[in-house]
Amino acid sequence: MTIDLDAQVNAVHAVFDATSSAWARGDADAFTDWYAEEASVILPGFALLGRAHVRAGMAAAFVGALEGSRRLHVVRDVRFLGADTALVVTRSVTVLPGEAEPEPAPELATWVLSLHDGRWLVEAYHSCPAPAET
Repeated sequence: MTIDLDAQVNAVHAVFDATSSAWARGDADAFTDWYAEEASVILPGFALLGRAHVRAGMAAAFVGALEGSRRLHVVRDVRFLGADTALVVTRSVTVLPGEAEPEPAPELATWVLSLHDGRWLVEAYHSCPAPAET
């Protein structure tokens, strides 16, 4: 079986476009539709384990501290660990209402995605503050 690498890279990028769009709408269901059932989200100070916890956390955030915000990602690297697993590195930022987008994005993130019935889903996410780009 031959894998169309360009098509897979584009499909991985589409995950970030879709989650960013759902975030901007404050739609926790659409956002977490891109997360695997047992996904792990590790953020400074806490962890969300499983899609249900990610959804609950995002639903609360979208009507609270993150209401009206946008989430932007610049994919820096996509590396396939096999035909059905991708490791992705992004520079990302959450832009709150009224804020300008900082350049460069102040966060680095590592994502593990895997194929589920032909769709790339987030299995794991971890972020940390990013140093200035060199």
